[in-house]
Amino acid sequence: MTAGRTWVYLVLAALLSGCVSQTIKTTSVPAINTPGEAVSEALLLDVGIALFDPGLDDYDEDQRIYPEVRKAEARFMPNLLSQAMQESGAWGAVRVVPDPERISDLSVHGTILYSDGETLELAIRAEDSRGYEWLDKTYKGKASAYAYKASTRERYDPFQAVYNTIANDLLEALDKLRPQDRENVRLTTELLFAQSFSEEAFAGYLARNRSDVYLVMRLPAENDPMLERVRTIRERDHLYIDTMQEYYNGFSSQMAGPYNEWRKDTYDEAVELAELRRRSNAQIVGGILSVVAGVYGATRCDNTQNDSACRAASTVAIGGGAAILKSGMEKRAEAQIHVQALEELGLSLEAEITPQIIELEDRSITLSGNVEEQYAQWRQLLADIYAAEIGALAGPADDAVTTDTL
Repeated sequence: MTAGRTWVYLVLAALLSGCVSQTIKTTSVPAINTPGEAVSEALLLDVGIALFDPGLDDYDEDQRIYPEVRKAEARFMPNLLSQAMQESGAWGAVRVVPDPERISDLSVHGTILYSDGETLELAIRAEDSRGYEWLDKTYKGKASAYAYKASTRERYDPFQAVYNTIANDLLEALDKLRPQDRENVRLTTELLFAQSFSEEAFAGYLARNRSDVYLVMRLPAENDPMLERVRTIRERDHLYIDTMQEYYNGFSSQMAGPYNEWRKDTYDEAVELAELRRRSNAQIVGGILSVVAGVYGATRCDNTQNDSACRAASTVAIGGGAAILKSGMEKRAEAQIHVQALEELGLSLEAEITPQIIELEDRSITLSGNVEEQYAQWRQLLADIYAAEIGALAGPADDAVTTDTL
């Protein structure tokens, strides 16, 4: 094969490589599983799903990440997981909680590793109140264009497969618990909550083993006045969190419209942006190869009768390569326009996120700032209520009930 043919084939290969593209066409959503056997209501475990970590600690500004959108997603996504878990009917109350340290029978924590309209990647960790780890896994989903059709979006989220899979994995772990395990989880939760208000008064009821897991050593008497007050405080805390759940539901409802439109647009933008970048790279490479080959061909021309034709061919190759190179650079400029469009879409969603007001039985609370700060203020109020109600009450009764060590 001659040198001339070689560079021609190289140029053709580079150009043709820019014509291949692939897009996922279908979306498969697994069904929500149901528990293997029914259990009494007293043994249903409550779940606290903390607001997700938006994953902004080490993000690169060159990445297509919009901080305000991520912060909104960190509130939106836990609510979708909550709904998926509730659908199984296997749990007690499944709540989105503003404090990652809030004590629940099962605590679920998530970090958004990657999120745009095309791909979602979440790191999920779950452990019960005793300290046993149930789940520590990364989940990744890829949406299809079909998922953004109006008829599809009305039925489920474009990444519903991710949430359903997490819910099913947690249910699988739940099904492995014995009734005694469930009971000890619930006892541990109550005692930890009591210790969070009065560590001294409720000392000695729990102990940690060598694996740093809580064991129930003994129980307060059922008529213990401090325990009764703690239970009253805990019910008030549940009421607050339930009201907060209404806020998260309302927030998700308000966010769903603009967020789905944003994701649909970012899906289209992401697919087109990747295609443009790939095509521009191929064209730039092809243009460079064509120019180099043309220059090389010109240096090989001699003073034979074919000299004029040879030089003309080389000139055409150089000119054609320059045109291809210019086209590739224009494609890159067009890609940058799409990047700017994505930034504008992120800002438009940010405008949709406004302060919320929630109504309690005896007062209104304005959530104008950070929800974690609001909950911290609420917890302090509960502590004040507890201290005022306890007054001069003595410590827990001496007739505590001893329970077997697990």
